[in-house]
Amino acid sequence: MTKNKAAPKVYESLISLYRDYIITESIRAILVWDQLTYIPPKGIPLRGEQLAHLSKWRVQFLKSPELQKLLNKAEKDTVLKQLTFPQKRNVHLIRRKVNEWASIPEKLAIDLMKQQAIAMGVWRRAKQTQDWSLFEPELVKSMELYKQRAEILMDVNDAPTPYDALIDLNEPSITQDVISRVFTTTRKQLIPLIERYHAASQSLDFSFLKRIVSIPVQRQISTALANFIKYDTTSPEATGRIDETEHPFSTGYLTDLRITTHYYETNFTAAFYSTLHEGGHVLYAVNLLKAKPEFMFQPIGNQCSGGFSECSARFVENVVGRSPEFIKAFYPQLNQLTKEAFKDIPVNRFTQSVNRVQPSKIRIEADELTYLLHIIIRFEIERGLFAEKIKISELPLLWNQKYDEYLGIEILNDAEGVLQDIHWAWGFVGYFPSYALGNLYGAQLLAVMEKERPDWRSQLAEGNFSPVNQWLTERFHGHGKLYDPEDLLRHSTGEGLTAKPFIKYAEAKYSDLFNL
Repeated sequence: MTKNKAAPKVYESLISLYRDYIITESIRAILVWDQLTYIPPKGIPLRGEQLAHLSKWRVQFLKSPELQKLLNKAEKDTVLKQLTFPQKRNVHLIRRKVNEWASIPEKLAIDLMKQQAIAMGVWRRAKQTQDWSLFEPELVKSMELYKQRAEILMDVNDAPTPYDALIDLNEPSITQDVISRVFTTTRKQLIPLIERYHAASQSLDFSFLKRIVSIPVQRQISTALANFIKYDTTSPEATGRIDETEHPFSTGYLTDLRITTHYYETNFTAAFYSTLHEGGHVLYAVNLLKAKPEFMFQPIGNQCSGGFSECSARFVENVVGRSPEFIKAFYPQLNQLTKEAFKDIPVNRFTQSVNRVQPSKIRIEADELTYLLHIIIRFEIERGLFAEKIKISELPLLWNQKYDEYLGIEILNDAEGVLQDIHWAWGFVGYFPSYALGNLYGAQLLAVMEKERPDWRSQLAEGNFSPVNQWLTERFHGHGKLYDPEDLLRHSTGEGLTAKPFIKYAEAKYSDLFNL
């Protein structure tokens, strides 16, 4: 950490002490990564104990007299007036974290971590065996713990409901009512677009996407994609790596950033786009470290929110990765790696195919337009669970009914239905809305980038991702957690949350793709 000599000593002592918390959280992240990648089955109970130990330490640390004393002193007006905006923000974020965790009883914190470890292991077996009955009792236990924590956080963060308290952990100050209104508006405007471009997609023959691409070759493709977006996984100075899991995810901290994907021999685009998506997540941290290395080991050295993290991921995956310009640039390398597996497919046909509008069962494989319906389903279910209008035993049937109603899709088994996501096992209740908010944030950012970097598409078509990457760094990656979501949105785009840019982007993109 680069110290500001003008900062009061109490502030420097506070940041120095809090560094221990950030380092310990990075240890927890790698333990979870290991649990989802290489841990032997019998190691899962021990991992639960290990994570519970870290959770116990976290609560003890955040409740410690030493931290409380330093924080109280740093919050005094005589100290705050000597601090810069980033330093004040650090104090604010530490206070928020202390209030969130110090309010949680130690036993509840330990129980949450133990149950999380168990639930993730059981979820993985349940999904592999398509057996909801394995996971249901663990989700019952988990949800009871989540509700206990949410009720406590409700008072801490002045949230109107327990579910709002969990949303607030991911998207500070944005409520379920705001989300519901935005979702309703977006859904109404998207429905005619989905109908129009789904009809246009029906004439496409995209069966070539099911051609066999061996898993070793797909690993090479993933590495090439990472290199394209400046996520280094191969050099002696690499900060990243790519592994395989049932459900793709990303984790790590600034100089150690890890992503995972899942390979299917007859569906190579699943790993292709999950690599870009998860790569977009960690690119946020890569660019933050480059722009503000002094933020490391400080609270501001993190992503603004779940929604802005998803904004980065879906921007790289969709705005960049499904654009005609990116595909034009990467297509020769794809054919080289696959030994000309797609040499008979014109690049424009490939582009249309990976942008087809096709209602699907799996969220992470959904197209840009129908994706939001997947999120709305999950949002409505979570709201119902916390409002006690839905029982956990009803989830498989309710899930299947909503997929039939919203997407016209028949779910054949629970692995492709209610068990497809890891979030409820992992403890990420209240996170799903962030995915949709990320889409909306990204479209608002894109509207500004189009004005400020009008040549970004031509540069991308030549294989140059740097203009996009530099702009993203300047506009939001490089700000870290200096702002809350809506403040960062206004700082970067000049306006608050709105769905208009996303609808405009979708209309322009798809009308060009399908000549409508």
